[in-house]
Amino acid sequence: MPKVNFQFEDGNVVSVEAVKGSNLLETARNANVAIDAPCSGNGACGKCRVKYISGELASKKTIHISDEEYEQGWRLSCVSTIEGDVTVEVPDIASAYKSRMKMADLGSKEEVEIFENAKKSIEETGISMKNNMEVVSVSMDAPTLDDTMPDNERLMRALQDVTGMERIRLPYTVLCKMPDVLRESNFQVQCVIRKSKQNVFVYDILPSNEEAVVGGLAIDIGTTSVAALLIDMKTGKVLAKASAGNGQIRFGADVINRIIESTKPGGKKRLQKAVIEETINPMIKEMCRSANVKKEQIYRLCIASNTTMNHLLAGINADPLRQEPYIPAFFKTNSLFAADLGIQVHPDAHIIIAPNVGSYVGGDITAGTLVTLMWDKPEFSLFIDLGTNGELVFGNNEFMMCCACSAGPAFEGGDISCGMRATDGAIEACKIDPETMEPTYSVIGEDGQKPVGLCGSGIIDVISELFRAGIISPKGKFIREGERSRRDAYGMGSYVIAFEKDAASVKDVEITEADIDNFIRAKGAIFSAIRTMLASVDFDISMIEQVYVAGGIGSGINMENAVRIGMFPDIPIEKFTYIGNSSLSGAYTMLLSTESERKTYELAANMTYLELSTVPTYMDEFVACCFLPHTDSTLFPSFY
Repeated sequence: MPKVNFQFEDGNVVSVEAVKGSNLLETARNANVAIDAPCSGNGACGKCRVKYISGELASKKTIHISDEEYEQGWRLSCVSTIEGDVTVEVPDIASAYKSRMKMADLGSKEEVEIFENAKKSIEETGISMKNNMEVVSVSMDAPTLDDTMPDNERLMRALQDVTGMERIRLPYTVLCKMPDVLRESNFQVQCVIRKSKQNVFVYDILPSNEEAVVGGLAIDIGTTSVAALLIDMKTGKVLAKASAGNGQIRFGADVINRIIESTKPGGKKRLQKAVIEETINPMIKEMCRSANVKKEQIYRLCIASNTTMNHLLAGINADPLRQEPYIPAFFKTNSLFAADLGIQVHPDAHIIIAPNVGSYVGGDITAGTLVTLMWDKPEFSLFIDLGTNGELVFGNNEFMMCCACSAGPAFEGGDISCGMRATDGAIEACKIDPETMEPTYSVIGEDGQKPVGLCGSGIIDVISELFRAGIISPKGKFIREGERSRRDAYGMGSYVIAFEKDAASVKDVEITEADIDNFIRAKGAIFSAIRTMLASVDFDISMIEQVYVAGGIGSGINMENAVRIGMFPDIPIEKFTYIGNSSLSGAYTMLLSTESERKTYELAANMTYLELSTVPTYMDEFVACCFLPHTDSTLFPSFY
């Protein structure tokens, strides 16, 4: 069998055997080699590049690889077939999902304020930020020949006296520790417990002189990235934070491709392993190291994610979600524990899942809705969570409705020739001089960081600026030419933001007509969903009094530019509010506050879900939105 060597820029090599004629990308996946493939190997995105070093590799020529690049050895792994022993280099950028993603830095003043204000605002509605986790001291008489009560009964009776509760639950993990801890501490111990109306659950037993850390973990599992907070359940203090790309990204940038992957033999296990073992567990290890907390001291988790991610996390068949009538296995569940999923915290840690509302509106949105407080206000508000799936909630303290649209991976840089996620090297903001057509841009990373590509906020800025400068038409076609605005041999127009000599890339950082077309469809999906949802309740744009924008892309968005290209409604800019990672903030409040958890379940139960595919006028609305800004310019009076 041919031997395949995957060589990395850091010098590491992964060697595997493969069947002759097998696909290089599939071989990489089977060997757990991370190659970025947002289109899931369909040859559409051009992201799964590797550099051919030596050996026998048959590769089809595609439009994503220029003749010059092909001569340099660049190949798309998805269209490459192994014919014999071969060595390829996997660029670091292809494994970008493993690197730290740009997320709201809770250490910055601005983001701390967002986070703290969310807590404060929820408390002002009358919701207590308290949970039912406690540490109680327990004192018992040591056994004697005259007192031969077994350890478990001795501890349970002592806890009954301390808590006033009749039913005490001692799990196997506590039973295993109990005899040693009791005798080492002369029967003077402390217990980490959870009190409910029905019983007391004992998570841990500790010597009386040991510091009792009651850790909790809030996790936001997005289609593209995962963010987490380690908190002190007693005080609510954030002890550590972490973010990373979702390891499932190599199986496709969108939920549909991942669902399809999960239906293949061993697919559910592969996807579950990618998000838990490859993504969440390493994040937990890093946070525990940073905070000097043992992983066994994390006793409770709250996870907010979309409906598909919930199913794939739990290893549950998600295929019914993509097939009419789009029925999930669950909207909410209280039956998951860390040991069930292999999450490396205390094995008895209970997992709170933020409730789903529909097949494509999940717990990330219900958790986010909680922190918007739109449910407590009389004015009509719109909540937009930008990501691979665009989710929307509209309403006030009397009603709320929601929907989801498939925006695709464009907001995270997928389906864009020089697109990338918001990591070091990504252009996140841009201005273009209307006369000279020269750009001015800012790049994520340290001072002097050269650009590699464009992230979502940068793409919005570039397209808006190109349109404002009259370089592209409302259809997204180039109508001015110059040094930076050019056409290839096939007549495809493009604009160069950074030439190769000024970039940290193997080619010019540019945006093409095809890229613009892809992004127009993505922004069109958002605006058409807004219009369709409002029309379903006989409302229009003028009824929106407040817009809350969430998601990793939101921190860098120029709201005026987003309105100019027709992604957001044309209402006063001061009505737009960025609320950070609302899913993570919501998960945090649900974890810390039992009342917040209950409130989120209430919101989900009372939210009306609109399935856009069932609305006859939606596609007409979508087509009308696939222009800059729209076929109906009266919807954007600020720019006409």
